[in-house]
Amino acid sequence: MTDDKSREKSELAFGDEKIHWDQDMSYGDYLKLEDILAAQHPLTDEHDEMLFIIIHQASELWMKLCLHEISSATRDIKADDLSPAFKKLSRVVRIQGQLKQSWEVLATMTPFDYEKFRSALGKSSGFQSFQYRGLEFSLGHKDEKFLELFNSHPKNRKFLKDLLEAPGIYDETLKLLARRGFDVPNDRLERDWSQDYAKG
Repeated sequence: MTDDKSREKSELAFGDEKIHWDQDMSYGDYLKLEDILAAQHPLTDEHDEMLFIIIHQASELWMKLCLHEISSATRDIKADDLSPAFKKLSRVVRIQGQLKQSWEVLATMTPFDYEKFRSALGKSSGFQSFQYRGLEFSLGHKDEKFLELFNSHPKNRKFLKDLLEAPGIYDETLKLLARRGFDVPNDRLERDWSQDYAKG
């Protein structure tokens, strides 16, 4: 087969878009879809367990994006660059909408359906989500005792400890207001960042 014919075979036109089949990186390669789609491992034969797993895995991905956006917005605020911070926080609000909507899908599973496989999950609980705790810490709701939940996962514990000890987005916002001339009490500008902002 000539090079021209090979190229013709590997490029199919759909409307104005050409689809390339023999490229170095495909859509699936870029998104690591084989890894993602192979990450669902139900522990029972119950039909609804797959729904439970996917809803929670998707929620963790959305939380990962929230942490990415909040972390970046916090740096923007620290640098007095508010326009990109507003955009990123607006994105977080929309992500929260997606998370809320996902519970409507989960609600199609009844408590009776859930009880059919709940015992297979042992003592595992969404309460143990390190990313959820990371969101709380990033937004100023901090409690050092939650680090104990992750003693057996040093990487996750360090991630949370770093967030615990750093100023959150609320704290950086207060610092920005002070730099811009607002009368912010000094004890709100320099304090123990590991304390909940409402108590510190």
